[in-house]
Amino acid sequence: MAAKTARSKSTSTKENGVRVEEGLSLFKSDKFDADAYVQSKCSINEKDIKQLCSYLLDLKKASAEEMRRSVYANYPAFIRTSKEISDLEGELSSIRNLLSTQATLIHGLANGVNIDHDGSPANGALNFEDNDLSDLEKWAAEYPDQLDALLAERRVDEALAAFDEGELLISQANENHTLSSSLLSSLQFAIAERKQKLADQLAKAACQPSTRGGELRSAITALKRLGDGPRAHTVLLDAHFQRYQYNMQSLRPSSTSYGGAYTAALSQLVFSAISQASSDSLGIFGKEPAYSSELVTWATKQTEAFSLLVKRHALASSAAAGGLRAAAECAQIALGHCSLLEARGLSLCPVLLKHFKPIVEQALEANLKRIEENTAAMAAADDWVLTNPPAGSRHASTAFQNKLTSSAHRFNLMVQEMLEVGLSVNLKMSSLSLFNRPDFFEDVGPLLSMQLGSKALEGLFRVFNSYVDVLVRALPGSMEEEEANFEGFGNKIVQMAETEAQQLALLANASLLADELLPRAAMKLAPLDQTSHRTDDLRRPSDRQNRNPEQREWKRRLLSTVDKLKDAFCRQHALDLIFTEEGDSHLSADMYINMDGNGDDVDWFPSLIFQELYAKLNRMASLAADMFEGRERFATSLLMRLTETVILWLSGDQSFWDDIEEGPRPLGPLGLRQLYLDMKFVICFASQGRYLSRNLQRGTNEIIAKALAAFSATGLDPCSDLPEDDWFNEICLDGMERLSGKAKGNNGEVHSPTASVSAQSVSSARSHGSY
Repeated sequence: MAAKTARSKSTSTKENGVRVEEGLSLFKSDKFDADAYVQSKCSINEKDIKQLCSYLLDLKKASAEEMRRSVYANYPAFIRTSKEISDLEGELSSIRNLLSTQATLIHGLANGVNIDHDGSPANGALNFEDNDLSDLEKWAAEYPDQLDALLAERRVDEALAAFDEGELLISQANENHTLSSSLLSSLQFAIAERKQKLADQLAKAACQPSTRGGELRSAITALKRLGDGPRAHTVLLDAHFQRYQYNMQSLRPSSTSYGGAYTAALSQLVFSAISQASSDSLGIFGKEPAYSSELVTWATKQTEAFSLLVKRHALASSAAAGGLRAAAECAQIALGHCSLLEARGLSLCPVLLKHFKPIVEQALEANLKRIEENTAAMAAADDWVLTNPPAGSRHASTAFQNKLTSSAHRFNLMVQEMLEVGLSVNLKMSSLSLFNRPDFFEDVGPLLSMQLGSKALEGLFRVFNSYVDVLVRALPGSMEEEEANFEGFGNKIVQMAETEAQQLALLANASLLADELLPRAAMKLAPLDQTSHRTDDLRRPSDRQNRNPEQREWKRRLLSTVDKLKDAFCRQHALDLIFTEEGDSHLSADMYINMDGNGDDVDWFPSLIFQELYAKLNRMASLAADMFEGRERFATSLLMRLTETVILWLSGDQSFWDDIEEGPRPLGPLGLRQLYLDMKFVICFASQGRYLSRNLQRGTNEIIAKALAAFSATGLDPCSDLPEDDWFNEICLDGMERLSGKAKGNNGEVHSPTASVSAQSVSSARSHGSY
């Protein structure tokens, strides 16, 4: 079986080879035209080429980002492995030196030479007779003293040259056997001993705070030339650490000092030291992975220590007190300095964010909590009257759009101040000379929008939802129903909105905040583009919001929260219409069934409850025209929802339909006509007010269909007992005229583009209602 598989693979390989040869034969031809070949294969036009280039650039960016994430994910293991390899190389070097010393000792013993058991004469001195010495032997005798003199005078460059010369002569003498083994081992020991002494001198000098940059680089370069690169690199990093630690002695945080100033001074010291260390490391040691890894490890450690200092002396106190502006500015300053290191390949911002983000989040949460508590406290004394923003407010220029009650003004002001932190921080930062790079804002961007944008949006939604709950509690009759949902709310005292105008003001608060003010404020969380910021301000808020899917979804959630208040409002007014204070119903089956038992003549007019509904809607429409100026769509949807609530309640009231369909007395012709007239009346005034909806049409059609079915069940024909639609239309128009005090339109027609549609819908329900 294995042989068969091998034969098949061999055959396949040969066939592939033949096909490749055939494919290459075209290129071997003397008549091959490269331009014509490329043209034949490239049928795409210039536009496609541009799209392809754009696609390839996007792939390149995505690939670079993926590689960066992969490097960060595996960097600790990479650094740990590199450190272990470096340590292993050092141990191998030590073993090599030990083996070399042992070999020299053994070789000397084999030649019968008496060597001290430590492997060298005391102090590196050479013991031999002066008679019959060659020039090389004389040089060997003087060489240790020469090295001692150079080291004592700190003539480093000459000492390094002497070491090189000595090692070269020892190598030549070893090859040519011009010096004895004992003399060679003594010279090697003398060089090693003095190299170690010079290395200690250089390391000590390098770590002195007074050592200048050029002197430090010279010392590290010399230390590297001595053959101990790992130690030289470690000394370099330690020297920069000692220098900025010395400079930090003059920097003392104070409880009365500005946290941003302390953060700026400290980050200037730390990140300048890291930047200089990176520059020196690259200049002296190049891009060797072992040294680069040690640099990254050291820089990360210094950044961690810096983060802890800033947290302890600047951020923690600000965050605990809810000082979002101070906390954000401290974090922004540090991130600004840190981001400048990315040009050197050091991406340390994630290290800072790991420490700073929880602190700034704490400050953000404290601000949100304060907004929630202050707004609830204001609601306890709010008179629910719409007013312009307070005099002197930064938003007073848009007063014609921002009419709110006092608690909503307070809510809006606190939200605006909180969200302006990110923007104001960056505008202040632009004045610092350190950030004069044009790409600084692209690298750093607003702190809140880069790291806390989603968190801030979610927190704002939470406090707005709490405020809407307060508004719901301000509706009369809602306190007992909603009591269980507010057990965790700090301030349960809410001023009641007694009048319809006050209750509409609640809706004006919620709708203006959700639809305009909060989304406009949330635009400050978007990345700041200095070139387009001014032009963006001139656009409508809705246009700018449409460019951000996250904020568009956030706005949708805000508006859905407003629906909660709208539903509570409509439910309360519908129940006020339908039920008395004693719990009796104004809309019962008896009011239609009993009409056929009375012998009195009927004065055909809409039922009292629907008269009251029409009057209530007219009052609210008049109030809404002033309160919702510029937001007529919301006012229309509110009236539409209220009308739907009443009709859908009637359509779904099972006890009402049980009495109609299975009660002791059936629905008679007069009751059917009155019910039909009421539904026709609802359709007419809803159509005239332009708040006729599909749900309302469907609800009225269902009610008529049920009534017709119940009437047909008695064996009577509803079509023979119901007048034509013109009769109903005339009564409805007359009723609206009498109730509103307004004249009818020409020829008694309702002036509404949906009136004909409405009449057709009711007629359709009438013609199909018989079963």
